[in-house]
Amino acid sequence: MALLLFSRPRAFWLKQLHQWHWISSALCLAGLLLFSITGITLNHASWFGGHIETRQERLTVPVDIKRSLNNQVKQSTGALPYVAPLPRQVEEWLDQTLDIRIGSRPAEFSETEIYLSLPEPGGDAWLALDLTSGDLEYERTQRGWVAYLNDLHKGRHTGTAWKWFIDLFAVASLIFAITGLFLLKLHGKHRPLTWPITGVGLLIPILLMLLLVH
Repeated sequence: MALLLFSRPRAFWLKQLHQWHWISSALCLAGLLLFSITGITLNHASWFGGHIETRQERLTVPVDIKRSLNNQVKQSTGALPYVAPLPRQVEEWLDQTLDIRIGSRPAEFSETEIYLSLPEPGGDAWLALDLTSGDLEYERTQRGWVAYLNDLHKGRHTGTAWKWFIDLFAVASLIFAITGLFLLKLHGKHRPLTWPITGVGLLIPILLMLLLVH
């Protein structure tokens, strides 16, 4: 079966490689643009200082919210402090009141305080709630669109869906590169500079890593 497959004529392989190459390139287009541009912005962060915006809020939670949190702490069978998701009622109230998305992020519970870290691409946020007084302090810092795109490049605080996107983009990029290499081989006889240029493209990063990266 394998011998039959590899005995196919050159025209068959050209058609297959061109098809896989253009499909993978189409799938990679948006990702290649994003990661190429953010490669520059990451490498020259000082060029893109951006404007940092900080939002701070202080408020007192309703009695039923405070009671729900105190009950969760009292019902805990483990040692304090411990980490657990907020009750659904509390999560919905915070989402509506502060216009945030907590999701299933765990909070740190202690006897007197609840602390929740809310990192996000291009920014950071946190809230602290005093279980005795019911006073809540919330702070959010945003560093602008460049920082947001840079964090997408690094997969920093981007969630599961974006991590899957990066994995799929990496697979599509591998297909794009490998099919491109085979196409170079098939067309190389008629293009004398094919392999010298390919060799230079391979040699430059290797020399830089060995001689100049420290």
